[in-house]
Amino acid sequence: MTSSQRPIGWGVVATGAIAHNVAGDLRQLEDSRLAAVSSRRLDRAEAFARDLGVDRAYDDVRALVDDPAVDVVYVATPHAQHAPVVELALEAGKAVLCEKAFTTSLADTTRLAELARERGVFCMEAMWTRFNPLITRLRQLVADGVIGDVRAVSADLGFVAPADRADRLWDPALGGGVLLDVGIYPVAFAQMLLGAPSALTVTGTLNEQGVDNEAGLLLTWPEGVRAHLDVSLISPIPGSALVMGTTGRIEVPPRFHAATVMRLVHAPARGVEELQTFEWEKEGRGYVPMLRAVAQAVREGRTECPEMPLAHTVEIAAILERALDGLGVRYPEPAPLG
Repeated sequence: MTSSQRPIGWGVVATGAIAHNVAGDLRQLEDSRLAAVSSRRLDRAEAFARDLGVDRAYDDVRALVDDPAVDVVYVATPHAQHAPVVELALEAGKAVLCEKAFTTSLADTTRLAELARERGVFCMEAMWTRFNPLITRLRQLVADGVIGDVRAVSADLGFVAPADRADRLWDPALGGGVLLDVGIYPVAFAQMLLGAPSALTVTGTLNEQGVDNEAGLLLTWPEGVRAHLDVSLISPIPGSALVMGTTGRIEVPPRFHAATVMRLVHAPARGVEELQTFEWEKEGRGYVPMLRAVAQAVREGRTECPEMPLAHTVEIAAILERALDGLGVRYPEPAPLG
């Protein structure tokens, strides 16, 4: 994909807030550089390039994908625009890091995962939480049986979104709504620990545009294992997570998806609880560990990262689609690239 003698070249598609934040963290990687940025408006791309030291600015995503200096295409458009950009990059043989939610449908997510595997090209959903050192440690503690058998997981996340109904969070044509934008974090957290559920129950409300304002999910697995998840765009939900086992629990205080503190509680039968605290000081805005892992994978010629494999992205998409269907949310087909 790229010579070991030069930095990894990143192309950033879109110029919104998340693109700025991630691009800013990319500048902290010694073996990466910002090679190009694209936007539908050239003036925005040029302003982004000036602000962040990007080499070239384009008003056409195809030009960015075709740029030989671009090794990895980072897709930061609204959800509904992910699929055509990811497909274009994969067809060109370029590695892809795509913001969550990967697409607005299970069908598109599955199709693109299969395309990445067929082409032997790196592709990953940008689930930065999975690379947070505290979440990595949490996953290992659970795998090592430190809290016994996991019986239940709970996670919540929410905020009061802008009242402006033109905002992309409320626009069905852009994949608006709480589940794809916020719900993916608790869903991905539960899936990371327990895999795909055997059953799902969802409740929530839709706004007048037909997108989801809030949702509560109950995911269940055999033998009574369960996950309770709550998300909202109309209530300021704290954003905590809890993993409950038979000999202890792990608590991640708000906001768990960007964790800086984690508590392990040992709770032997009828014994005194013992508390152990772990902390992490963020690197940049918190994206650095994920970006470092992607750059290393691309440099080594690997097509996936074990922290966030495509199989997990497909499972998460399946959970989200079942929840959206349960609420009656229907998204229009994504528009082709212009």
